[in-house]
Amino acid sequence: MQRLTGKVAIVTGASAGIGRATAKLFAAEGAKVVIAARREAELETLASEIVSEGGEVAFLAGDVQSEDFAKALVALAVSRFGRLDIAYNNAGTLGEMGPTTGVSEAGWSAALATNLTSAFLGAKHQIPEMLKQGGGSIIFTSTFVGYSFAFPGTAAYAASKAGLIGLTQALAAEYGPQGVRVNAILPGAVDTPMYRDMNDSAESQAFVTGLHALKRVARPEELARSVLYLASDDSSFVTGTASLVDGGASITRT
Repeated sequence: MQRLTGKVAIVTGASAGIGRATAKLFAAEGAKVVIAARREAELETLASEIVSEGGEVAFLAGDVQSEDFAKALVALAVSRFGRLDIAYNNAGTLGEMGPTTGVSEAGWSAALATNLTSAFLGAKHQIPEMLKQGGGSIIFTSTFVGYSFAFPGTAAYAASKAGLIGLTQALAAEYGPQGVRVNAILPGAVDTPMYRDMNDSAESQAFVTGLHALKRVARPEELARSVLYLASDDSSFVTGTASLVDGGASITRT
């Protein structure tokens, strides 16, 4: 049986990586999906794939840093599909990397705006619509970086993603009584364009692979399965969690 039949979901950062895989899985599991990212051509391609596989989809290109875009995504979900039950606020960036003393204020602010403020803006407008349905599920993409593990030169990324955990907990406590569940996944290394940008040599990829107990990096589809669990009623008593999906990186010292 499809686990999201009758549900309507928003997925941001849907043009590639975990977001793309999750949008396809949500649709395959019966959800009507609103997909969002900056790149319209990639969204069009994904939407065509979802339709060809029997799914229902709408898409909107824009910048998740914009509150107007957050409002527009909710409005699109309601105008096209009548409701909103699930929001996977996944869009993110590595931001400005390098020694922290050399990171610009603009670079720092941009990372927080994309990774943290966008999630707040999304939830701010998603929650009221979910409350009309008696509840819903919000999921954020945090990371193991800055939580159970740290890399030099990633201060803006780590801080912005760690902030999502605090946001997750606050929202879960605030809106749990009204049936809205809020959780974050904390991926380890996942074979996405962002991962390859950060690890652009065989040596770097071998090092990162070795950090994980499973001695490999994840496929986006594996992370999508964890997001599906949190979106579905299978996790009906799960809220406020920072859920490690990290291939054992947090417990590995070999």
